[in-house]
Amino acid sequence: MNPLFNYTLKLADDTLIFGQRLGELCGQGPYLEEDIALTNIALDYLGQSNNFYKYAAQIQGEGKSEDDLAFLRLEKEYLNCQLSELPNGDYANTLLKVYFFAVYQRILYTELMKSSDEQLAAIAEKSLKEVKYHYTHTFTWIKMFAGGTDESKTRLRNAVENLWEYTAGMFAETPGEEDLAKLDIVPNSKNLHENWRKNIEEDFQTIGLQIPESDFMQKGSRTGYHTEYFGYILCELQYMQRTYPNCAW
Repeated sequence: MNPLFNYTLKLADDTLIFGQRLGELCGQGPYLEEDIALTNIALDYLGQSNNFYKYAAQIQGEGKSEDDLAFLRLEKEYLNCQLSELPNGDYANTLLKVYFFAVYQRILYTELMKSSDEQLAAIAEKSLKEVKYHYTHTFTWIKMFAGGTDESKTRLRNAVENLWEYTAGMFAETPGEEDLAKLDIVPNSKNLHENWRKNIEEDFQTIGLQIPESDFMQKGSRTGYHTEYFGYILCELQYMQRTYPNCAW
């Protein structure tokens, strides 16, 4: 399969699944402004996924649409990182998950803007404006949790312990990705991971958080291997297209 298709698909799948998961909180925020903020982030993710799916469909060249790629694939064909499909959990867990992903996307899109592939560079440039807000919003909340009550601090520390082992999955490579990096089409994933960790360490030091000592990381991201939560997301996500084939709005 085309390495560029795989790479574009993984970016699309990340934001589709993350947007679907985060969208579950619509109407359940702690207050109206924050409810709208998280919903807008979910919509940003879906907009990014739409752009990446459109380009992936062009690369594939089989006459499929972005809807076909988003809604009509089997579970094992989705290449998203496992972090995106984890349950939202409490509010500290939700915000930390979005924060980890925002730091990743901010570094990724900054580098992807330099891509020799003009389409990828253009999508990255457009998306980066949104991601900068995602980072600012979530880190502001994390600082409040870290500087708050014993309860908020405990919840934030628990969230770090719950999510950390899934973070390396964001940087897992799809087949042929290393060759794309050598051609300056995509950034080097190892460099991205190093820069991401450095950013996290600096932020955590600022607010008095510790990175877990364990080096254990979950495997399987980008390979079609998912957590037990993914099937439930897919059932809900694909219901309309599976029940009413070729439906359109």
